[in-house]
Amino acid sequence: MSSRRWHLRTWSLLGAILLASGSPSAAELAILRGGHVLKVSEYEVDDDKARLVLLGGGTMTVPMMNVVRILDDEIEIVDERLAEVADPGLVLVFRPGQEPPSTPYGELIFAAAERHGLNPDLVAAMVRVESAFQPAVVSPKGARGLMQLMPATASRFGVAVHELANPERNLEAGTSYLEWLLRRFGEDPSRVLAAYNAGEGSVDRYGGVPPYRETQNYLKRIYAILGVDPSAQASSQEGR
Repeated sequence: MSSRRWHLRTWSLLGAILLASGSPSAAELAILRGGHVLKVSEYEVDDDKARLVLLGGGTMTVPMMNVVRILDDEIEIVDERLAEVADPGLVLVFRPGQEPPSTPYGELIFAAAERHGLNPDLVAAMVRVESAFQPAVVSPKGARGLMQLMPATASRFGVAVHELANPERNLEAGTSYLEWLLRRFGEDPSRVLAAYNAGEGSVDRYGGVPPYRETQNYLKRIYAILGVDPSAQASSQEGR
């Protein structure tokens, strides 16, 4: 099968990676370096470039190294509860005495998390949501490996595209990026995780969790794995 594939299906991770047939949403968002956002109706990606069919007409071909993310369509309503997660139990940084997660690649996840000062349970939750622990998976949007990194993001941290199927190298790039986001946004779980999913430019643009369905669902799934309930926290804060 050619490495080029038209995006005519929705990418979903529900404990395992599924390619479900169906028509694309009204628009998808191609987020490029520099903060540029393009609405596209279809796209085709390979190792080197992405061919974008613009929603308003016409096509563009851009290097994959310029593509930060391709996300599901934008929505107008933001779930404000996601921006209010401040559970002291949701720790983003590494704590002495932590043990490797009881997951596939738990030792590698622990080593990468400790090296970059991150909570290994958080990294394991992200890997579960991103790839269901499948190291060689490539999404139709071009994201690769355990932490589903785009080539452009991995290259920022010294990992080449051909290395992204290697679990150790993929985790090194992903945790390096996560550490960078932690320094940029502080220990704010909603902004750090939203930036990992949608790019830091999207978080800057909207001043917090962006109104992208995919990003909001991403946060909810990670919080669920870590036992964080944004609804309960919102109610608790309202009662203070």
